[in-house]
Amino acid sequence: MNVKRNLVALLFLLWMSVGLCAAQNQEGLKVHYLGANHSLIQVVSPRKYLLLPVEEAAPEATIHVLVNNKVERTLTVRLAMNRVDYRVPFDLAPYETGKVSLDVHTGNSRANVRDAMEDACWSDICLSDTFDASNSEAFRPLFHHTPRYGWMNDPNGMFYKDGVYHLCFQYNPYGSMWGNLSWGHSTSTDLVNWKAEEPVLVPDGLGMIFSGSCVVDKENTAGFGKDAVVAIYTSAGASQIQSLAYSLDNGRTFKTYENNPIITSDKECRDPNMFWHAESGRWILVLAAALEREMWIYSSPDLKNWKKESSFGRGYGCQEGVWECPDLMQLPVRGTDEKKWVLICNINPGGPFGGSAAQYFVGDFDGKTFTCDTKPEVTKWMDYGKDHYATVSWSNAPDDRHTVIAWMSNWQYANNVPTKQYRSANSLPRDLGLYKVGDGDYYLTTVPAPETLALRGKKTMDYGAFSVGKNGVAKKLPVANNGICEVNLELDARTAGKVNITLSNLKGEQTVLTYNLTDNSFGMDRTRSGLTDFSKDFPAITLAPAPQGRKQHLRLFIDRCSIEAFDGEGRFVMTNLVFPTEPYTTLSISTDKGRCRVGNLTVYPLEVENNLTIKKNIVK
Repeated sequence: MNVKRNLVALLFLLWMSVGLCAAQNQEGLKVHYLGANHSLIQVVSPRKYLLLPVEEAAPEATIHVLVNNKVERTLTVRLAMNRVDYRVPFDLAPYETGKVSLDVHTGNSRANVRDAMEDACWSDICLSDTFDASNSEAFRPLFHHTPRYGWMNDPNGMFYKDGVYHLCFQYNPYGSMWGNLSWGHSTSTDLVNWKAEEPVLVPDGLGMIFSGSCVVDKENTAGFGKDAVVAIYTSAGASQIQSLAYSLDNGRTFKTYENNPIITSDKECRDPNMFWHAESGRWILVLAAALEREMWIYSSPDLKNWKKESSFGRGYGCQEGVWECPDLMQLPVRGTDEKKWVLICNINPGGPFGGSAAQYFVGDFDGKTFTCDTKPEVTKWMDYGKDHYATVSWSNAPDDRHTVIAWMSNWQYANNVPTKQYRSANSLPRDLGLYKVGDGDYYLTTVPAPETLALRGKKTMDYGAFSVGKNGVAKKLPVANNGICEVNLELDARTAGKVNITLSNLKGEQTVLTYNLTDNSFGMDRTRSGLTDFSKDFPAITLAPAPQGRKQHLRLFIDRCSIEAFDGEGRFVMTNLVFPTEPYTTLSISTDKGRCRVGNLTVYPLEVENNLTIKKNIVK
């Protein structure tokens, strides 16, 4: 019996040594298989990156990063089991003076060590001094901001300082699905061309880094220094609490405040958004009480000590889902000297066509309380598409502008859209205002930021004026850059009941935009727009109230995976993703009956000089 037992033990050790030798073939690494779901990776010859193989269908593995055998941080990665979808870099540079190991606990439910050793990740994991982030995606936008790689959702901590727009965002650098939330960071001098920066906030002992905002503390009210950039964000661990960090180098790096948290609650609260209120001489912070479907308003003299002043929202607007990502601002009313306050409230689910969306309320704010002008049952939508969420504005923007940007996706299918190197883009930057209608009510105006005019190329396709009927008229779209373009269209519907504007390709894929003059609506039908089968919730027809009258003006921005439709005066906007397997090559206009006069049709091919998402980008 002892002989058999010793033989079994010897065979097991030989088998384990074979596995270890196989892992040692990954130069500079040693992998110790400690159990069916437990392994230890030792970095014995460090290089800049450890490249981790990812399979999106795999369960999450929990990785404790050990430096000199002490836990430095913890992350989750869907380590490849059956195939490698892509690799993500873990940066070893911060630990070059210590011994680094990764304590890996997988969720793969392997029955034994032998099966676990066959997981695809072990033969593909490697060290490297570079990570190639050059674009490998057919659907990556050209003129919309995206991360170089990994997952992105809500825009966060956006501020303007010294000629630079800073855009932070919810970021997972270790996969293209939600997780490991940090603040990614990009910068721009023109809101069009973006430069990738290093993440500024990463998970710590209080939890992941959820959404929040930044301000420039011009008068040093917090005591960190004149013009310090102060961030307040949600630390999401076992509970959601509000934390503070500050930057003394114009937002390049942040230091976490030693007395965090600064706001706590026994409710689920998140996404603090703050601004300086000159009339009361205090900082104001709006916090989303998510499950209460309320916005809580706080004030502070110093950004550290906050007093709850009031709440708003119980019973107002759309009450489905949860309330998130607030923003409160004062906007001018077009054509008057009047100003009104607008409270933006992002919700999920509960959008007009399912999933996530952004609603808003117009009223007054006295430094403590927001009072809504409209009845509680009234809901006003910022955007009538399915792919416009977490909309917030840049703080400290020049010329008293209120420029916003959104996450261009929907929680119904965000993890499943047909990209893998990265997931999600931001909308175009948009400037907000208000206009007043005949009954005395106020509505948002939303127009593309004027910086987008610089995208227009030199070779304009000017089709002029023409008449169309039921048989329609077709015009070519540009070929360069996969047909991305801006379309300006003026029309007089005349005797038509509906005017259809169809974007199509040679495969028969099409997106149909329709002005219905009978009910004064504008619609977008993407049910046959290209790839749609990745989610039952993706095929959809979205509708917006259109301005009354036969004459309409439309601006379309068409990128590789999105269409943004703006009323010429900003009275509605509709944002939808589309995934045509070939670029749209034709724009056709037709009517259901009668004749329509197209007053002007101009197509501008769009160009970007230095977009981080397109240029070959090898991180060194």
